[in-house]
Amino acid sequence: MPSLRHLTVAASLVVAGLFSSGCSAERELFSSDKTDFQLKTVVQGLEHPWSLAFLPDGSMLVTERAGRLRIIRNGELMSEPVRGVPDHVVTGQGGLLDIVLHPEFADNQTLFLSYAHRNDDGMTTRVARATWSSDQLKNVTVIFEALPRSGTSRHFAGRMAFDADGFLHVSVGDRGNRPRAQDTGDDAGGVHRITVSGEPAPGNPGLQDDNIRDTLFTWGNRNIQGMTVHPDTGEIWTHEHGPRGGDEINILRPGTNYGWPEITYGIAYSGAQITPYTEKPGMAQPLHYWDPSIAPSGMAFYSGSLFPEWQGDLFVGALKLQKLVRLRIRNGQVVEEEDLLADQGDRIRDVRMGPDGALWLLTDDSDGKVYRIVPAP
Repeated sequence: MPSLRHLTVAASLVVAGLFSSGCSAERELFSSDKTDFQLKTVVQGLEHPWSLAFLPDGSMLVTERAGRLRIIRNGELMSEPVRGVPDHVVTGQGGLLDIVLHPEFADNQTLFLSYAHRNDDGMTTRVARATWSSDQLKNVTVIFEALPRSGTSRHFAGRMAFDADGFLHVSVGDRGNRPRAQDTGDDAGGVHRITVSGEPAPGNPGLQDDNIRDTLFTWGNRNIQGMTVHPDTGEIWTHEHGPRGGDEINILRPGTNYGWPEITYGIAYSGAQITPYTEKPGMAQPLHYWDPSIAPSGMAFYSGSLFPEWQGDLFVGALKLQKLVRLRIRNGQVVEEEDLLADQGDRIRDVRMGPDGALWLLTDDSDGKVYRIVPAP
């Protein structure tokens, strides 16, 4: 199955052409330890944008947590939202969340949306599959629903990514109820691996164990807000919010328990201890963690040609500390960590590697922006 890299190559010249002349008045110059760069505002006026996807024709789709799917075309935000978005609820941390394209999108025009949904039994995280046709969503079909539902409006998670085998990974938060993350008979607090039809993916640990939900791939996850594919290994990397401290970066391994809330490097928001343990047998240690918390959201490996000095580095957005973090990782260890854009005052919600070789950012704000990071002149 072709990977999204094929789409990236196909769209790169289109996107580069659309934005090479600059679409913004804002072109601030910044310096990192490795190189200088510009931060260009592509569009603004988005209501809490959450996720960004690049179409082969150079257009972009942006989800707004407020419940709208928007189009950016020729450097402009189209005034009318996309029609056909599935029924959803906007409450607390929930709303319209992630958007990812099918690996063969150029041929089948299929995409996937995650979002919060409510009915008489409460709220949960859903995933729908849809066809992109004439700037509308058609053939919208719900393929995944995390159960059981609950009344809380927290920790919906919702980040998604395709692996090299064409299976979709979907994160579901613990919904603000810690013990659910350790209950493998519960969909909350883990990552689910499914086919594009919503069936359990072959090789899932639950297919050989009646005590584990068939779609579960990992568990012990608090609230994964970043998910990306390593450009060389194909492994799926994630990060998630800790409580006060304990934000983590992890590499997804099938059947792995990441420990929440039995182990954590954080404490409760009240200052109370959650657990005295930071490690236990059978529970994975994070590749990296932050204390104090940065409230990470969005992540991407840099794999373009515009910044050879950043090649292979991992970029993570931060909501609470309002910055972009660059991590250099060698042999499973973080060997460099650098804060970027810390003086901008922007809550970074999403980070994407663009087909044009630029890094793209979304800011979490009622007047949210789409930024493009390019080399300094």
